[in-house]
Formats: sequence, C-alpha cells, structure tokens
Amino acid sequence: MPPQQKSSNLPLIIVSLLFVLALVFGLWAYGQMQSYKTTASKNTAAAAASNKKAADAQAKYDTLAKAPYKTYQGSPTFGTVSFSYPKSWSAYDGSSTDEPLNAYFYPDIVPSTDSNTAYPLRVELLGTDYAEAVQQFSSQVTDGSVKASAYIPPKMKGVTNVQPGTRFDGAIGQSDNGTQQGAMVIIKVRDKTLQISAQSAAAVKDLDDIVLASLTFVP
Repeated sequence: MPPQQKSSNLPLIIVSLLFVLALVFGLWAYGQMQSYKTTASKNTAAAAASNKKAADAQAKYDTLAKAPYKTYQGSPTFGTVSFSYPKSWSAYDGSSTDEPLNAYFYPDIVPSTDSNTAYPLRVELLGTDYAEAVQQFSSQVTDGSVKASAYIPPKMKGVTNVQPGTRFDGAIGQSDNGTQQGAMVIIKVRDKTLQISAQSAAAVKDLDDIVLASLTFVP
C-alpha cells in the first residue's frame, strides 16, 4: 500500500479505536451504576427490614409493659364507674364536689394539667347535661372534622336502663401544638355525663382495646 494511503487511513483507525474505548467505558460505567443501584437497593431493603424489626420489637415491649392492667373504680354514689388502664400509666385525679371524676392518665409521670398535654386517657364525670355535652361537637360534625356514631360499651350492652351514648372520632380538641386527633365517648350515667377520651390518634387503640372494653357503670 502506498505511504500516502496509509496516512489517510490513520485518522479513521484512531476514531474507531476511540469509539471502541468509549463504548467499553460506557458499558463498564453502566455496569458499575447497575451494581451500585443493586447494592443500594439491598442496603435500603435491609435497613427497612431492620427498622421494622426494631419497631415491631418496641411495639411488643410496649404492649407487654401495659399488662397486667390497673383498675380504676369510682364511688357508688356516682354510678361506680370502673375501667382498666395500662399498668405503665400513672393517674392524677383532680376530682371535686362539682366534678366527682376528673382524671388524667399518662405513661410514667402525669404532666401538669396546665401544660396542654395530649393525654392518652382523660376521664370526666360532669354535671353537664348529656345533650349539652354532645352539642359541643356539632360544628365539627357539620364540617366533617369529627365523625359521630352511637355507642354502648361492650360490657354494658343489654344492661337495663343503659342509654346509648355518642362516640366522636377526629379533631376532638385543641392544644398549643394544634388540633388533637383522637376519640371521645360521651355517655349518660345517672344524672351525670361521662366523658372518656384519647387525646391523640396513637392512644385510640388503647382506649378501645383496654379502657372501653372494660368500662362498666351502674346506670
């Protein structure tokens, strides 16, 4: 081949080599990226599984720590209101002549009643008329922030003279931190009105499974 022809083919050869090198590098980089993505996905999945395992273990511990339950029993004069609550909770009873049952329940130490704390359990026996107590949520029911439904405690179903109460789920109150999402049950007990509430969404399960499941009173 004449020297001039060899010289004219050289740029083509160089371009071809560069193309091949670029292709090889691209395939290598793609492989590295896929490997990184696979490793990252595995690490993320492992971390999620570890976090779930830890959360499940903590939930199991918290559940076990609540049993065996404590029992609150009120005065026979005011209907002998009785219910269970977790043993890991403390109670503060600020009852008075006007409010024969005014109790706050909280894990470990009960925060001050002036602290606007969302208590996992709040129980009141009021002299307020039942209809008036229910009326306090009328605007929230209308705007949909609270759902109302008829309610009778499981252990009181079929008991003579028990009147259906009302359960409210949703934005049941306000605190310094904003709206309290939870649940409240309002029931007529003799000439008084019983209000039992969980002032946070996280506490509603305990309200249902422990407190309301064990609630009894003398109508």
